[in-house]
Amino acid sequence: MSAPAPARASAPLITPILVAGAAVLIISFGARAAGGVFQIPVAETFGWMRTEYSIALAISNLAWGLGAPLFGAIAERYGERLAMALGTACYAGGLALSGLATSPEAHQVLNFWIGMGAAGTGFGVVLAVVGRAASDENRSMALAIVSALGSVGQITFPPATEALVAAYGWQAAFYILAAVTLLMLTMLPVFPSGRTAAAKAAVGETLGKVAGRAFRDPSYSLIFLGFFSCGYQIGFMTSHLPAFVTEACAAIDPSGVLASLGISTTSALGAWAIGIIGLMNIVGTLTVGKLGNMFPKKYLLSAIYMGRVIVCSAFILIPMTPFTVIVFAACMGALWLASVPLTAGLVGYIYGLRYMGTLYGIIFLSHQIGAFIGIWLGGALFDRYGSYDLVWWVGIGVGLFSAIVHLPIRETPLDERRGPAAPPGAAAA
Repeated sequence: MSAPAPARASAPLITPILVAGAAVLIISFGARAAGGVFQIPVAETFGWMRTEYSIALAISNLAWGLGAPLFGAIAERYGERLAMALGTACYAGGLALSGLATSPEAHQVLNFWIGMGAAGTGFGVVLAVVGRAASDENRSMALAIVSALGSVGQITFPPATEALVAAYGWQAAFYILAAVTLLMLTMLPVFPSGRTAAAKAAVGETLGKVAGRAFRDPSYSLIFLGFFSCGYQIGFMTSHLPAFVTEACAAIDPSGVLASLGISTTSALGAWAIGIIGLMNIVGTLTVGKLGNMFPKKYLLSAIYMGRVIVCSAFILIPMTPFTVIVFAACMGALWLASVPLTAGLVGYIYGLRYMGTLYGIIFLSHQIGAFIGIWLGGALFDRYGSYDLVWWVGIGVGLFSAIVHLPIRETPLDERRGPAAPPGAAAA
């Protein structure tokens, strides 16, 4: 009588690819999150209207969206290592040259390359490789962990960049950020250098076939439309919240708790608000990573967008004080990037993992179109009306739209909807 086979050991949740992916996202997302800190210093140096630098930040986000499917395809065809190396070169070059730029047009062109760098080192490439490396039972949590750890960059980079600008000027701050982004190159040996195992195994499935099936599926269109408001809200707040808080918040009490922590000005409070959002995002993202294995992802996404509607409405209706800024940042942070691992996981679950990077990259384009509009509209309407209020209400409206459009999504793998394949040799009736 043969001995029973030993129980199969469960796959580890924390892998070298997850750790390296999180490190890349910390730097990539951190440098991008610091963009809003330059809004006032750059504009004041040259006497620009708020719109002019806002357009540069908006172009960066649009380029990020346009580059996401491109770098996703590069990663799937040639390996994540090459995609991230090209992204790092674009990122570091764009940041370094921004320290020399003296015209709105120069900043706008350079922010295009910064955005392309964010695409090559951002969610589309990193979440796809982490998702493929994770086991089925660990995938939702792995995507949540790497997304959450990426928020460490958002916690640390904006306050650190604000301190660098105050101490050395915005030009030097750009040079230092460029040098920091080059550290992403040290993570590259961990990632695949050639075609993925999934790509080699599934020879019969081309990107055109998989994408065509996805494009014909109404659920893919709903995911695309629903991700728009996430980009609008995050893009607007990342780029304009520091300036909004600086100008609209009551003065910091010099004898209060915030001042004792080193937050003595509203500009510092604005930068720290972005950092607090990043800190609470870790909690929120890890929570939905756990819930993503227990409940349908589409309902969790709808709840996240509805939560943003409630939090943003309360923030702009209640008189702003340093306390309300901290409370808003904490509440918004819990909802901040919680949508990203759920959306990426939804794409991988419905349409498969092989071309997850490219298909998620296309969905992410909607996110970045939203970010472009949110950032540009923030500057344009502020210059016109001297207030950000209307931009907030537009964001609340599109958030409500996203909460609704996720509900009809059909959360079933596309292959299962087509029915089981006919057995080989089966004759037609």
